[in-house]
Amino acid sequence: METSRVILALVAGLGLPGVVQATLVDRGGGLIYDTDLNVTWLADANYARTSGYAATLHGSGSDGRMTWSQAETWVAHLVYHDPVRNVDLRGWRLPTTLQPDPTCSVQSGGDSFGYHCTGSELGHLFYEGLGGKTATPIGTAHNGSYSLFSHGPDSLYWSGTEYAPDASRAWGFMFDSGSSLAGGKGNRMYVLPVRPGDVGIAAR
Repeated sequence: METSRVILALVAGLGLPGVVQATLVDRGGGLIYDTDLNVTWLADANYARTSGYAATLHGSGSDGRMTWSQAETWVAHLVYHDPVRNVDLRGWRLPTTLQPDPTCSVQSGGDSFGYHCTGSELGHLFYEGLGGKTATPIGTAHNGSYSLFSHGPDSLYWSGTEYAPDASRAWGFMFDSGSSLAGGKGNRMYVLPVRPGDVGIAAR
């Protein structure tokens, strides 16, 4: 496994056409490591629903979406059991949104939004990790790493970054278009927890 990644890196460094170095690595146990950002994602992009947590908030028919404050509370207290390494993982958080972000298609009054926001964690996942395309649902256009995730991601997800000009709003990312935007914290969006580091090296 390690040898294969080294070979891929060397080949990619030669600049040969058609060769792309993967940035997402399946660590097993429902965990995906991003080698570019040095973070670990939950592979279940709607774990709030499959774990049953969302039902405690909105009833048995919940689709997994929650408000920003509910999302913040959930990830802060989330304990995920990694069956491969047999450890309970804490330290989860919402993804961050870089502001300002020079990679975004729209720059306005100090705000960065729109397409190609790869400076942010969700934007980087969409474009760099999953091979998403502008104004196209990730389920329609993606690379092979998309199959590492279950239950999407294919809709609007919260980030943990508040919208500085208005404390009642926070940044989110649309996986059905590849666009970053700010929305009211009372809206319900999906949540994709992330934690720093690589569980394949040291989990705690």
